[in-house]
Amino acid sequence: MSTTEQRVAVVTGAARGIGAATAIRLAEEGRAVAVIDLDEAACEDTVGKITAAGGKALAVGADVSDEARVEAAVARIAEELGAPTILVNNAGVLRDNLLFKMSVSDWDTVLGVHLRGAFLMARAVQKHMVDAKFGRIVNLSSSSALGNRGQVNYSAAKAGMQGFTKTLAIELGKFGVTANAVAPGFIATDMTAATAERVGMGFEDFQKAAASQIPVQRVGHPEDIANAVAFFTADTAGFVSGQVLYVAGGPLN
Repeated sequence: MSTTEQRVAVVTGAARGIGAATAIRLAEEGRAVAVIDLDEAACEDTVGKITAAGGKALAVGADVSDEARVEAAVARIAEELGAPTILVNNAGVLRDNLLFKMSVSDWDTVLGVHLRGAFLMARAVQKHMVDAKFGRIVNLSSSSALGNRGQVNYSAAKAGMQGFTKTLAIELGKFGVTANAVAPGFIATDMTAATAERVGMGFEDFQKAAASQIPVQRVGHPEDIANAVAFFTADTAGFVSGQVLYVAGGPLN
């Protein structure tokens, strides 16, 4: 692939929050963007913002934990936008609870969307990257990978994303494909608002409490993560692979 061609990026969980901000940021970088979420209609807002700014985007509805739907989605993207060579595995869900209260269904759902979804998407897209001798995979981990009360499923999934990333970097590097992970700290999104509700706090108070513990004295925003993803997906980032970047407003122990 010539670097003058428009590269095609796929962002999962891109109807809102970090995924939407990332899709918009990659479009600003000149990428054609496939916006994937469970509900295709929910992707239209992100697609509309991209196209209104002169970019190119496609809304795709798919459950990333469903093998057949992933294969169909990637085939459609390749046909309508072009061969995808950038993948951002952002799709995620929360099913928070303490271990003794957590159901098997809540465990399976979180591991299925995060880890199985990232595996299925990467497996489906890598063939296009290998053919192009260029690829960028960015997996969304989290500071919760280091452990977080009430999130044994989410923490396990996000820690797993880091091992998954490093192995992809080893396996795919010789084909010109890099794999990196971005691990957000506290980011103001619908998901963190749900966490605030779970612990019985108003979201504004929840953010203020979080900001007081962050060295830069503010919470993060989806655009903070999108900027990190943009770096890892750049053509010029080809010698950076297998890394986990914590975007958390300060060091984490």
